[in-house]
Amino acid sequence: MNLIRFNQHPASFLSELMEDLDKNFFTRQMENRGMMPSVNIRETEESFMLDMAAPGLRKEDFKINLDNNVLTISSELKTESEEKNERFVRKEFHFNAFDRSFTLPKTVDLEKIKADYKDGILSIALPKREEAKVAINREISIS
Repeated sequence: MNLIRFNQHPASFLSELMEDLDKNFFTRQMENRGMMPSVNIRETEESFMLDMAAPGLRKEDFKINLDNNVLTISSELKTESEEKNERFVRKEFHFNAFDRSFTLPKTVDLEKIKADYKDGILSIALPKREEAKVAINREISIS
């Protein structure tokens, strides 16, 4: 039987293992979470406003569809890079995609929906139908 000496202190080995886990596992989770853009939705008397934070994209990168009161916003980006050297060729592919769907209330006028992209924010105006516009601030009488 051969005896092999372990030269590394167990505490430093554990420290390196935790560092490696942090770099590979947790960093990848954060990268994946970053692909889903954040959305804020607010209501006014006239409409609903949907703002999506999507910096680094262009308005051509978005696809907005409306199907049976479901608004779907999606984007798909593919990039390739290739580096050639006399000894090797390195080719990398990068793919980012997201898809967010929102069920719209029946009070939204589907014919008047408008979208705008400026400074990394995709803003979608969802105007309310005339019959759905109710004054929010009013006095209620007691009978």
